[in-house]
Amino acid sequence: MSDDLSKRRLGRGLAALIGEMDQPVPANAPAPTVNPDRMVPIEHISRNPRNPRRNFVESDLQDLASSIRQHGIVQPVVVRNKGGDQYEIIAGERRWRAAQLAGLVEIPVIVRDVDDRTALEIAIVENVQRADLNPLEEALGYEQLIAEHGYTQNDLGEIIGKSRSHVANSLRLLKLPEPVRDMVAAGSLSAGHARALITTSDPAALARTIVAKGMSVRDAERLAQNDIKAQSEPASASRKEEKDSDTLALERTLSDALGLDVRINHKNGGGHIRIGYRSLEQLEEVCRLLERR
Repeated sequence: MSDDLSKRRLGRGLAALIGEMDQPVPANAPAPTVNPDRMVPIEHISRNPRNPRRNFVESDLQDLASSIRQHGIVQPVVVRNKGGDQYEIIAGERRWRAAQLAGLVEIPVIVRDVDDRTALEIAIVENVQRADLNPLEEALGYEQLIAEHGYTQNDLGEIIGKSRSHVANSLRLLKLPEPVRDMVAAGSLSAGHARALITTSDPAALARTIVAKGMSVRDAERLAQNDIKAQSEPASASRKEEKDSDTLALERTLSDALGLDVRINHKNGGGHIRIGYRSLEQLEEVCRLLERR
């Protein structure tokens, strides 16, 4: 099977592989339709160190552990054999963690024979489809697949069922300095706020201002735009005429669509558009879009 075909099928077949359950189960819930391959001692199972999800809310784990004590694990954990009687989690780390809190000595598993790439794909797709990743974890997962396995942004869009621009905008978060990325991971700063700061002179300082003042995304965009304008104005030159609201709105629309920084300079019926890119892949994406037209 070709890599392209494998990538396209992964997203569509994920639900059949791992099911849709990873939540506390009500007492009147029907029995699951996915049966385990076997029961495995919990100490023989380890987490996947490449799982993009890093944050697990303790209160949520405790809730799931309470459900497991009452009903057991109704959805098997998907694993792969790592040699002998040792297994590594592909999907279901949250259930595995909660099972430990619940005091289980063994858990039901489904064993799948997959390589490192497919294990990473499944982990990312499962978490994205269930909205379990924070924006930064999602971006880091995409970066792994691109850097290590040659995926394009279009490939990832097809797998996770989102637009290429969504993938591109997620990856843009990785350009931010670590203090801002930490705010995004902690949830104190949204992805929309953070993206507005990417090309500013001091993203960390502006991020602190946004959080302290409780600014909306639009307010953050205006703050960032003012900072960018201040950067571009030579000290010896007279102040340039501010762009009208229509031009600024068009810049935002094109930037969101391409996932890149777009600047429009329009005057007296003419002007030019500048599209900033940071890699050859981004340049190829722009060229591909223009060629389609």
